[in-house]
Amino acid sequence: MYLDSAKKEEIFAKYGKSNTDTGSPEAQIALFSYRISHLTEHLKSNKKDYNTERSLKRLVGKRRRLLDYLVANDIERYRAIVKELGLRR
Repeated sequence: MYLDSAKKEEIFAKYGKSNTDTGSPEAQIALFSYRISHLTEHLKSNKKDYNTERSLKRLVGKRRRLLDYLVANDIERYRAIVKELGLRR
């Protein structure tokens, strides 16, 4: 599987407060970004996989809502996570 518990802990340790910090917006955004990149690569080779396409759109929406939450509550945390993940040009 592309996303095992060790990889999740690594993402949470890097972007969250600790490796068990699964609730912070930064950790969730990082996890969603990892999953989005994986699904995007999958869809490049499987163009007619509409269930995965729908899942990808839902994940992008979830990430967008979390980013909007960070903008509204703490703009510095938003800028830090966007810069670290490279979400903007």
